[in-house]
Amino acid sequence: MNTALDEIEYLARSEHRIEVIGALADGAQSRSDLRAITGASSSTIGRMLREFETQGWVVRDGHQHRATPAGRFIAEEVTSLLNRMETERTLRDVAKWLPTEKLGVTIEAFADAVVTVVDDDDPYKPVRRYDDLIEDAETMRAFGTTTLKSANAGSLFRNVRAGMDTEIIYPPPIVEAVLDWSPEAAKKGLASGNLTILLHDTLPCGLTIFDDRIALTGYNPDTGMLRAIVDTDAQEAREWALPLYESYREEARPLDAEALEA
Repeated sequence: MNTALDEIEYLARSEHRIEVIGALADGAQSRSDLRAITGASSSTIGRMLREFETQGWVVRDGHQHRATPAGRFIAEEVTSLLNRMETERTLRDVAKWLPTEKLGVTIEAFADAVVTVVDDDDPYKPVRRYDDLIEDAETMRAFGTTTLKSANAGSLFRNVRAGMDTEIIYPPPIVEAVLDWSPEAAKKGLASGNLTILLHDTLPCGLTIFDDRIALTGYNPDTGMLRAIVDTDAQEAREWALPLYESYREEARPLDAEALEA
């Protein structure tokens, strides 16, 4: 292995090699430990350990092997690269529905996100995921660019009446659609004191801040159909979402109470 690229290729050609160097970076391991972790044969483990020793990534310590500082560095960098690639692969299909670049958020903020997308067999998976998030929440702050589905609106008003502290910001046509879905439920929700509705004409996408999760919702701009939800409890995502939400909240205006009587 004459170049850095050769070494990357050497590790990437075998999932077992990455598993072994990662396990050794976590602590000393015996050959039997490594066989149990990887499922590889004894001869394969032995060959990898000899190769790693030649590279200076691993040293033998009695019946065990452990990573050298160089080995730990290699393991950390390879794992980081794999995680980044997995994140990109996971979000690749939904990125077109989520204007992350426009919103100023990096893909790393959603590295551990739950990604729920529409598929041919189950077009309502994102709707159900959002419904589950509402049902589990005690607080909810949201802005959006399309109306809630009836199932989500039902959960929203039911949870508001049960005590969920809720604030939503929507364009006027969407607010009208939500109120029209069930005027009586909307009145009861507002009368509970747990629901605040604000109006904003130019929102970028759907963002919801729950108790401990951030959810981005992506829609087809032509049909208005919910296509994907990406939700995470990552602190980086929360630190990004809170000021973004507040910036649109400051621009929003309150709902005219007479709208409910119209």
